[in-house]
Amino acid sequence: MALARYLLSIFLLAGSGHSALAQIYRCVDQNGHSTYTNDTEGKGGLKCTVVSREVSVVPAPTPSPSAAPKPAAKAAAQPSSTRGETAAPRVEPATQRSRDTDRRRILEDELRNAEKELATAKQNLAEQESIRKGDERNYQRVLDRLKPFQDEVRRSEENVAALKREISNLR
Repeated sequence: MALARYLLSIFLLAGSGHSALAQIYRCVDQNGHSTYTNDTEGKGGLKCTVVSREVSVVPAPTPSPSAAPKPAAKAAAQPSSTRGETAAPRVEPATQRSRDTDRRRILEDELRNAEKELATAKQNLAEQESIRKGDERNYQRVLDRLKPFQDEVRRSEENVAALKREISNLR
């Protein structure tokens, strides 16, 4: 059955070059098996419907024998450098500590900057809340004017919270 689908896909791919406007049909038999074709003649017992989009019926590649998983006992006996590509490369502990320290320092710098931006955003919002313009007799106009400042405060608070979470997740 897989060979028939493969040959059908080759036939459809080869046949698609003849007419770009050819209609593709999906025909389903009594067992529920689908067959794709551009010719419905002789398909009397099948339920065929027009496929409205491009169909790709290329079979999945079969795994090569070299990609087959090794038994667990053999894999555990081998050093990690020869187990295969799935094992992550080892990093020296001193190098990893250095990377962790650099990451913490960068995150703390970003946190300080985000806290400064939050303080500035809160100050700008407070200044805007204290201003009352004469053309804002309708309170909705005041809310519309304050909305960008409130949004900036909310974004800054979320950034600070996210950075604090990230720092707390460090080792």
